[in-house]
Amino acid sequence: MCFLVSIAKTALKTPSVCCAATSPGSPGRRKESVLVWGMSRQERPSLNRRTYDSVVDSTTSQQLGADLIERAQALGFACAGIASVEPSDYAQGLERWLSAGMHGSMAWMENYTDVRTDPGKLIEHAKAILVVGDVYASRDDNQDPPIEIGRGKIARYARGKDYHKLMKKRLMKLADSLREHYPDASFKVFVDTAPVPERELAQRAGIGWVGKHTLIIHPTLGSYMFIGGIVMTLDATAPNEQPIITDHCGSCTACIDACPTDAITDHRVDARKCISYLTIEHREPIDEQLQSQMGDWIYGCDICQEVCPHNSPKANEQIGQATNAAYLSERASFDLLEVIGWDEEARRAAFVGSAMKRAKLDMMQRNARIVAKNQGLNIE
Repeated sequence: MCFLVSIAKTALKTPSVCCAATSPGSPGRRKESVLVWGMSRQERPSLNRRTYDSVVDSTTSQQLGADLIERAQALGFACAGIASVEPSDYAQGLERWLSAGMHGSMAWMENYTDVRTDPGKLIEHAKAILVVGDVYASRDDNQDPPIEIGRGKIARYARGKDYHKLMKKRLMKLADSLREHYPDASFKVFVDTAPVPERELAQRAGIGWVGKHTLIIHPTLGSYMFIGGIVMTLDATAPNEQPIITDHCGSCTACIDACPTDAITDHRVDARKCISYLTIEHREPIDEQLQSQMGDWIYGCDICQEVCPHNSPKANEQIGQATNAAYLSERASFDLLEVIGWDEEARRAAFVGSAMKRAKLDMMQRNARIVAKNQGLNIE
């Protein structure tokens, strides 16, 4: 999703990546088709029953990490990697961001800061984190046609089925399988639901780098990606043969320049100005100065991602194949008059199976009225 509870400027320095889609010359390129890491499948350990206290040497732990990654990809995730559990490098950045009030009305961001800055505390004796990425939109289809007057746009992440359910179901399936083989180990699944620094973990796992808009960018797949994972007590480490993905943003400021509300600065988002926050999280009336900058967005915003060069179409590549079909657009916009006329039952019916349930009836109707005003419509 576009709005970000960013904690600070970040730069990717740790290797570790495995993605289903790689391109010639990209950091993820290998001769192997998906994930070989220099070992044949026969050479890798099967997930035989072991105890938590068993001694795992470094080679075995790397093989275990590779096997976990492959299992995640077998469940349809486009990317996966193993992240370490050490404390966040950006604890002070989070403290400054919160102190400045940039989280707006998201008071829950102030809770569990000890875990947000030290993901290893999510479970006792945590040793590794399997991080996965699920692509919800293709960079080959990054621009919408002009919106029809009388309709409000929906951010791409919310156009398909609820990612929380889709990702969690697969991660729970994997965690349950691991519990059978490792009955004394512990596993905790997270999908945008636990107080962990997901983007920093994705960065450690080599899924991508954190862009200036504070979203994870994969060098081939772009930034239209959900992040989830499993914190575990298994002693799994990232395999040796891992490409290093460096920050490719360089001097580009496209996302900063394009944000209509000036919510983005270098690797930081002020949620109080972010259109995604305003339309999804903010429960109160929206400042009139910001309303005119919201344009046609009734739920969420994709502007900073649409202008990103790493989300532009990539010639001669089958990027769309990495997109999870469950997230394909079921509805890209809402009829404004229809939304204004909703009752609670109609809102619930419209949001069945969707991640949009977070937006309450009065919020959606507020957003619809703002978009109508921006389109020059008189609907009162």
